[in-house]
Amino acid sequence: MGRRPSRAGEPRLSPPPHPQREVRRARAEMNFENQSLLVPLFGQFDANLVQVENRLSVFISARGDKVMIEGPEDSVARARDVLQAMYDKLALGQDLDEGAIEAIIAMTNEPTLDGIIKGRRAGEDDGPPIMIRTRRKTIVPRSAVQAHYMRSLSRDDIIFALGPAGTGKTYLAVAQAVAQLISGSVQRLILSRPAVEAGEKIGFLPGDMKEKVDPFLRPLYDALYDCMPPEQVERHIASGVIEIAPIAFMRGRTLADAFVILDEAQNTTREQMKMFLTRFGQNARMVIAGDPRQVDIPGGDRMSGLADAVEKLEGIEGFGTIRFTSADVVRHPIVGRIVDAYEGTGE
Repeated sequence: MGRRPSRAGEPRLSPPPHPQREVRRARAEMNFENQSLLVPLFGQFDANLVQVENRLSVFISARGDKVMIEGPEDSVARARDVLQAMYDKLALGQDLDEGAIEAIIAMTNEPTLDGIIKGRRAGEDDGPPIMIRTRRKTIVPRSAVQAHYMRSLSRDDIIFALGPAGTGKTYLAVAQAVAQLISGSVQRLILSRPAVEAGEKIGFLPGDMKEKVDPFLRPLYDALYDCMPPEQVERHIASGVIEIAPIAFMRGRTLADAFVILDEAQNTTREQMKMFLTRFGQNARMVIAGDPRQVDIPGGDRMSGLADAVEKLEGIEGFGTIRFTSADVVRHPIVGRIVDAYEGTGE
């Protein structure tokens, strides 16, 4: 396999040592048995290796099934763990893209990296895998918190998922809902969110009520289409097996035999949240996802039904609470830095 043209003939440059202490350098060699996985492991023009090099400040050379890693001792150890995790992911038949590699790199600081990548609980080598299977893909956790969240999704009756955008709160909930619909554990999926107006009244938007509120519900549609074939999604929506509606449409109902997701829950009022929670019926499961720092309703944080509900219900049997941070963002790495920048200002 040829190396990337842009690196041909480049001298290996070693970073200057730290003025206070000498940086210990190391070299590690890795062998990969399944050569059919080397092309997706390395990436087109070795793009995956370049990504690891750039993020961890190491030099990686590949010859046949052997990979040599050189650089600072700590970085070489991390790069070795990352490459092994990437290989293990491919060996399990899972996809490997830029986002997945970035998540693996971020998780090299986690003590349970091996358990997360393999989808198993720490200390339980023979335990069941932590994964969600849908019609279109198999989803595994990309961080320790996601692993905790996925276990909660399969165990708890009502789950509060709190944290910034891009951490997988809604996506994983929709994936779990689809998996349970496929298995027959539930008969319906009900996806909801408050239709909070941002600067314009929805009454001025063209179309009927569905057309007015659909833009607010688009993220839920996107997650569904990623987990199920589009024609199947449309068929289930038409038959009522999948219902996507604003929270106001939940009033007066009992939601039984259903997987119910409330997205953007920080924008519910206390009255709306109480109404929604009390819709819970037999053989139901609820996920309430939101970012407590992004409240858009009048009155701000003090009027948010999400914070109020968590305060009242956290710790009660049957409830699970999962808190994500910017470190768990699995979109482009810059999203995590944006979250950090805004959270640091307290805005």
